[in-house]
Amino acid sequence: MAHARISMYMPPDIDPTKAAIAYGCRALPKLNEELQSPNLQTRQKALVALCDLMHDPEYVYEAIKIGCLESLKALLKDDDNLVRIKTTEVLYIMATHNVGRTGFLEHDIILALSHLLDDHQVVCRENLHQAFKHLAQLPAGARGIVNSGLIPSLVWNLHSEEEHIQEIILDTLAPCLQEDASEALDSHAVPCFKEKLLSENHQLRSKAARALIAISIPLEGKQQVWQHEVIPILVDLLLDPDEEVQGNVAGALMHAAVTTEGKYAALDVDAIAPLLELLCSTTQSKVCLNAIKALTMLAEAPEGRRLLQPHLPTLRVFQQHKNEAIQRAAQIAIKVIEWKP
Repeated sequence: MAHARISMYMPPDIDPTKAAIAYGCRALPKLNEELQSPNLQTRQKALVALCDLMHDPEYVYEAIKIGCLESLKALLKDDDNLVRIKTTEVLYIMATHNVGRTGFLEHDIILALSHLLDDHQVVCRENLHQAFKHLAQLPAGARGIVNSGLIPSLVWNLHSEEEHIQEIILDTLAPCLQEDASEALDSHAVPCFKEKLLSENHQLRSKAARALIAISIPLEGKQQVWQHEVIPILVDLLLDPDEEVQGNVAGALMHAAVTTEGKYAALDVDAIAPLLELLCSTTQSKVCLNAIKALTMLAEAPEGRRLLQPHLPTLRVFQQHKNEAIQRAAQIAIKVIEWKP
């Protein structure tokens, strides 16, 4: 005869580290209450459950509406390592959604997160930098990071952070510097980016070159790239084995060569030959376009025009390219090379 027994073990689909989620519209309000609980385990379980829910933008909207961001801001100061780690993870996941990024700006999350830039937990710092990276994809988010005065701290952290976090920081800096590069220039960002160009990590080289493009938009940025002797390194990297590095380096060289000093610094290290070699060997539109534009900048100098005139047939081939931007760039380059005073 069968007997009813109560098992000592939990059902197989129950996660003991995650808070039980209430049904329907009560789910997020209950979790928000648990985030404010004096009981450590309750806070931890609520955060683990919230991490799962925040992958859905509808839940992100509802969480912001009921005040979860204020609860999360308070938890960023929690003494428990796991609470801080899971809180930054929740915020990072929320930042992957546009509604989350907007909520960050409305609830001053940027400054709240910035207090953890030197947290002793690597995962915590990685999560907050991921949040900043996604926030910077929104122009208002990039402006928010700049206006919060965080650019000098981000540049400084490039010297000390783990390599994989340095990559995330460079991803954050690039769109921020397009908004305003002045604080980065004052914080010696150009020598820092120069150092990263010499890294053995191709991702760091590529992202550093992309950041140099952004910081070279203002005249002072172009001048600093020349003054800190970054141009010879850019020329050397034109034939880097990684195509993303090639494209970003050609773009950085194009910006740097806008000034007369930049043009002659590039010509002094024979930049034309590797640019032409890159142009003839690449199949990537970005690399091709940036290489042609860099050659156009060099052709504005009399010496550059003279060196490029024998290569006009090569550039005329690109007038028939399937990419219209490359066609236009080639036409402009030919016009500049053929110009006579």
